[in-house]
Amino acid sequence: MVLSRPLILASRSPRRLALLTQIGLSVRVASCNIPEEFDPALSPPQNAERLARMKAECVAGTVNDGIVLGADTIVVIDGQILGKPADAGDAVRMLARLSGHTHTVYTGFALIERPSGVMRSGVEETRVTFRHLPKSEIEEYVRGGSPLDKAGAYGIQDDYGAVFVTRIEGCYYNVVGLPLARVFEEITQLEQ
Repeated sequence: MVLSRPLILASRSPRRLALLTQIGLSVRVASCNIPEEFDPALSPPQNAERLARMKAECVAGTVNDGIVLGADTIVVIDGQILGKPADAGDAVRMLARLSGHTHTVYTGFALIERPSGVMRSGVEETRVTFRHLPKSEIEEYVRGGSPLDKAGAYGIQDDYGAVFVTRIEGCYYNVVGLPLARVFEEITQLEQ
């Protein structure tokens, strides 16, 4: 699909960029440094959408013409939000917590059309079940460095992280970091 205006990704995520280019979109990256802090008064999906909106609004203020896309992914298990791990030890703790259990991945997204300022936003939910992970396997994965920049300390698309998952209910791409079908539909609506 060729868009009539530029698509600007308000995120440094190489996974989100790869997903958008995978479907043939030309994308420019222009991220803002928005602290990924959770508001305890909001639910996890509300937090994901709020952070996505904040990222999109930050970048939209610098864009004269185009569609700005912000996104944020949150992993939740038993009501506890797991963001990006602070360090390797934190990543090990997160993966041990996810081991043998089902968790929920929420990705909030926000699209802002410039110059009109019209915004479309939402949140996608996917349930993910992990098999039991031996401690040695967790430690080996963390030593590789892959989980340190990912919510919940894993990437379903990673060569090794993929074997943690026994079942998903919902959008696979949401777990990677962007609910591709929903975002595509919203972009096409903004293009009309």
